[in-house]
Amino acid sequence: MHRQNVNDMLAFLAVGRERSFTRAAARFGISQSALSHTIRQLEARLGVRLLTRTTRAVAPTEAGERLLDRIGPHFDQIEIEIDALNALRETLAGTIRINASDYAISSVLWPKLKMFLPKYPDIRIELLLDNGLTDIVSERFDAGVRMGEQLAKDMISARIGPDIRFAVVATEAYFSRRTIPERPQDLTQHNCINYRFPTSGGLYVWEFEERGREIKVKVDGQLVFNNIFHVLDAARAGHGVAYVPEEIAIPHIEEGCLRRVLEDWCPYWDGYHLYYPSRRQSSPAFVTFVEAMRHRG
Repeated sequence: MHRQNVNDMLAFLAVGRERSFTRAAARFGISQSALSHTIRQLEARLGVRLLTRTTRAVAPTEAGERLLDRIGPHFDQIEIEIDALNALRETLAGTIRINASDYAISSVLWPKLKMFLPKYPDIRIELLLDNGLTDIVSERFDAGVRMGEQLAKDMISARIGPDIRFAVVATEAYFSRRTIPERPQDLTQHNCINYRFPTSGGLYVWEFEERGREIKVKVDGQLVFNNIFHVLDAARAGHGVAYVPEEIAIPHIEEGCLRRVLEDWCPYWDGYHLYYPSRRQSSPAFVTFVEAMRHRG
């Protein structure tokens, strides 16, 4: 239905229910003459008279009564649903769907959510694990989590974690059988545990830095995973060299399960950000969630 028809129909419903142009015009904030002109235009387009007008009263015709009975309830339902949405927007309630990687969920989101959830029992959080670069708009997510360098320019973002550094690790037993790499390029001679992006299907190219110059190394090996924790587990089991977030590697390094190499070549990267479309109408619940996740360091 054309927008003008909708507006004219609303005007007719108001006059038909109020049985008065004066009261209906007051509801719309327009003059009686403008409202009367709108109704005449609607009747002309429909080719049927909807209202009987006298000097003392206004009453629907048979066609007008039918329109009130059949069309009126649908407009009423629309108004009820809009009111319900407005109420939802004004309360700290609702479901928030977040798309994030395994590491982002475990290291950044979950520690904060454990404190957030008890404070806001009416807010539901759906965390969907995705190690790819899914389009959050087309997949109907409220927000996603990515490292700062991966953010699209048309998104609003909030930093939710500190800078991230990766670590090259393997067991002492593995290195006892191989020459310890002294430069990133030496990794091409090692059995490296690869990581595959689920969305693009490509293998992650290991990234290093020397005096501000970026170095990328394509490694090879027997194993490929699309879960960073599986990569770490394989390295702990002695199956090769892994390149994993420093935070999850350090406990195993300190325990002596893993040995770290090429530390001076591993740069810090911009940490995780929560991002969402700039045109999104944010509810109070979503705004509260973003603030609770925001990095304060």
